[in-house]
Amino acid sequence: MNILISPKFHALMFCLVACAAIQSNAQAEADEIRIAQQWGIGYLPMAVIKSQELLEKNIKLKGLGTTKITWAKFAGGSNMNDALLSNSLDFATGGIPPFITLWSKTNGENQVKIAAVMSQMPLYLNTNDPNIKTIKDFTEKDKIAMPAIKTSNQAVLLAMAAKKQLGSENAEKINRLTVSMSHPDATLALINNNISASFSAPPFQYQQLRDPKVHTILTSKEIMGGPFTFTASWTTVKFRKNNPKLYDAFVISMSEAINFIKNNKRTAAEIYIKESKSTESIDELMEILASPDIEFTNTPKAVMEYSEFVFQLGLIKRKPDKWQDMFFDNVHQYPGS
Repeated sequence: MNILISPKFHALMFCLVACAAIQSNAQAEADEIRIAQQWGIGYLPMAVIKSQELLEKNIKLKGLGTTKITWAKFAGGSNMNDALLSNSLDFATGGIPPFITLWSKTNGENQVKIAAVMSQMPLYLNTNDPNIKTIKDFTEKDKIAMPAIKTSNQAVLLAMAAKKQLGSENAEKINRLTVSMSHPDATLALINNNISASFSAPPFQYQQLRDPKVHTILTSKEIMGGPFTFTASWTTVKFRKNNPKLYDAFVISMSEAINFIKNNKRTAAEIYIKESKSTESIDELMEILASPDIEFTNTPKAVMEYSEFVFQLGLIKRKPDKWQDMFFDNVHQYPGS
């Protein structure tokens, strides 16, 4: 028996199949994106993304279905790296040294690369001891707080300075004095004389200096000779491969957040205070954001110099041939170094 199927039925079936395909594609990517950040103004773009719902907007523009966005806060990059490798995190954010350490250990689909650069800004080593004028004056009784020992921005910078000022044979003495502590906790400990020094970041280093007994003995600018990338965000090759639209939405959101900060500094300062529950005033934050040494930018700076030194320290067994090796191709368009 021949069954005649009308053209209208054909059209209806085509629409149903097409809609099913579209829905399938929309749901093919992860239904949750998990993002981590740390403390400080270096992570202001993340606060802007969250406050202005930029990621929600760009996920929708990419045609994806409802995606849950989970935000987490970590005290240091090492813990975030562990979370990324255990698949309990999708995007980690932090300084270049902890990223390089993970980059050197991973390969294939688990290879981590930087998806977006966020900021460059100076870091200060502050002390509450009037007898400490340089790092040569630290003794075995002193404790120097930083986000993470050995692998944080501050740890590598201190190692660089120690090698230059004390010589390779004595540099390890300084490393033994370092302790892991979040910036807020370190600031409180420094002011209360529970530690001797804090290698911090904006705005905490400036909060510390408002105490009359605290002074700066070293800055990252003195060590590096200029600006460097302070914060960036990275993920795995596998995440980008499996979630290209989510990845693009995140990268676009980061660029939009950086542009927002450049064009709306006061609003960005207000967002930072609200998101971080900072005790800074708007005027204090505006003064920090107005500094020529602080810039929110997509361009990598001095990452190869960091890589070389981390390699010399023995923290990584392989180093990149060029800075682009450590970045996804969407970053290659910038004049990095």
